[in-house]
Amino acid sequence: MRKKIYNILVLCTGNSCRSVMTEALLNHYGKEQIKAYSAGSHPTGKINEGTLATFKRHGLSTEGYKSQSWEDFNDIPMDIVITVCDNAAGETCPLYLTKAVRAHWGVSDPGHVDGSEEAKIAAFEQTFATLTLRVKKMLELSLETMPAEKLTAELNTIGKLTA
Repeated sequence: MRKKIYNILVLCTGNSCRSVMTEALLNHYGKEQIKAYSAGSHPTGKINEGTLATFKRHGLSTEGYKSQSWEDFNDIPMDIVITVCDNAAGETCPLYLTKAVRAHWGVSDPGHVDGSEEAKIAAFEQTFATLTLRVKKMLELSLETMPAEKLTAELNTIGKLTA
């Protein structure tokens, strides 16, 4: 019997760093079980160059990512919605997402770090490491059998982990 593929939407305000990283990690590590997407409430319209450089350092593809609105996913039923920044966590999600399990995985925005190139790279690496840890922990859960309330609680607990 074929396993269910879970549609996951990762939301952030600008959809240029954290949400795109989480989308890439979910699709990379969960390829048998997950189809992830990312979007923003106010997308910047482009992926942060630091995000793409981080993907290259870790051997992930840099192709196919775009900064887009959460309204672009009206026709795709989502099973799980994860917010990765504090701004998106407080916003009212579009009506079409009301049936999805929701969780918050807030993490600092590496795109807003000032300083040397080394400091900027370190910020992207820290964010990437934290999101990698969270994605791997999520994939250890029994998504197929876990009730929605328990899944929400587990995902929110995972959202507090840091690398």
